Amino acid sequence: MLPLHMGALHPFEQVLTLVLAFGPFVVLGAVIVHRRRQGDREVEETPAD
Repeated sequence: MLPLHMGALHPFEQVLTLVLAFGPFVVLGAVIVHRRRQGDREVEETPAD
């Protein structure tokens, strides 16, 4: 059985595919960077004994 192919993707479909494939990883990376910076600020603001 041969896989059915519907032809080349339109540019909009290519962009949508890339966003859906890599978007969650970009968002996760941004959240990690934001949380690390927030944690660093909290450590700097905490007075030492």
